[in-house]
Amino acid sequence: MRVDHVSYAAEPDGLKATAERLSKLIGVTPVDGGVHPRFGTRNVILPLAKDHYVEVVEVLDHPASDKAPFGQAVRARSEAGGGWIGWVVAVDDIKPVELRLGRESVDGYRHRPDGTELKWRQVGIKGLMADPQVPYFIEWDDMTVHPSAGADGHVHIDHLEIAGDPSRVREWLGPEDTFDKGGINFTFIAPHGTPGLMSVTFETPDGKVTI
Repeated sequence: MRVDHVSYAAEPDGLKATAERLSKLIGVTPVDGGVHPRFGTRNVILPLAKDHYVEVVEVLDHPASDKAPFGQAVRARSEAGGGWIGWVVAVDDIKPVELRLGRESVDGYRHRPDGTELKWRQVGIKGLMADPQVPYFIEWDDMTVHPSAGADGHVHIDHLEIAGDPSRVREWLGPEDTFDKGGINFTFIAPHGTPGLMSVTFETPDGKVTI
């Protein structure tokens, strides 16, 4: 179990402009990620080192976006001006997470513009919507086509700042020995305030950059 990616909802000027703005800040070339048909969203990827990435995502004018929890979460954040939606944890086997949360995972897929298909299962979006300090969980079908593929290796996630209670997040993640921080530092602030991912700090060739 490890941090997989962080998700950022498009700001009022749209997906492309938001992704380009973030890419310039951290020095990573954006990649068109394609459409999530089941969720009514589309994304742009900023590949990072250590099998991580930033997902910049926007909701589509499509019925799926009103029905799928992920589409609802993206729409709500974008309508609030955009910004960080949350963080995502990858697992090798999602079944134990399903049992622990008492929920079934759902299939996700998308095709890159080059035709490559990515498939995964995810669970916990409703948990994130209710309590944005906690991550949702994802199990990739094939890591050889993981969105981080192609990263130049010079930029990685250094720090996550989360408004919330670390004990609540620890409980959500499950047994402590199953979570690998992968060198990422965590800071928790405002445990009694509005929860959520507040900022992400990246290590870049030009030093640390916080968004």
